[in-house]
Amino acid sequence: MKLDTRLVTDPDRSVARLYLAGALNTDTAPAFEQELQQVLASGLQVNVLDMRDLDYISSAGLRVIFKAAKQAREAGQRLAASHRKPHIEKVFEILKALPDMAVFANDQELDDYLDAMQARSR
Repeated sequence: MKLDTRLVTDPDRSVARLYLAGALNTDTAPAFEQELQQVLASGLQVNVLDMRDLDYISSAGLRVIFKAAKQAREAGQRLAASHRKPHIEKVFEILKALPDMAVFANDQELDDYLDAMQARSR
C-alpha cells in the first residue's frame, strides 16, 4: 500500500496541516520523513498530521513521527496528530503505556504485534 500526502499551510496562523492517506510503513516512511522535515523547516509554529485517511502505521512510521515531534519541541514548534482512526489510536495508546520499555525483540516482532492490534480494532 502507498502513502499519499497533501500539505495545506496557513502562514497567517502559522499552521501547516499534512494530510496522510494510505499506509505509513517501512516502504513509505523514508519519503514521508523527508517531506515532514521540509514541513518543520518552514518554521510554522503548529504542524498537524491529519490521519483521517491513514489506514495503517508500522514501527517505521512511528519512529518518523516521534523523531519529528522531538525536533519540533526542540525548535519551539508543536507537532500534533488529528483524526486518528480507532485502530491507529490504539497503536498510540500502546506506545504511551510502554514509553521506556523494550518489549519486542526486533522491528518485525513489533510490526506483527501492531498489525494484529490494528486488525482487531477495525
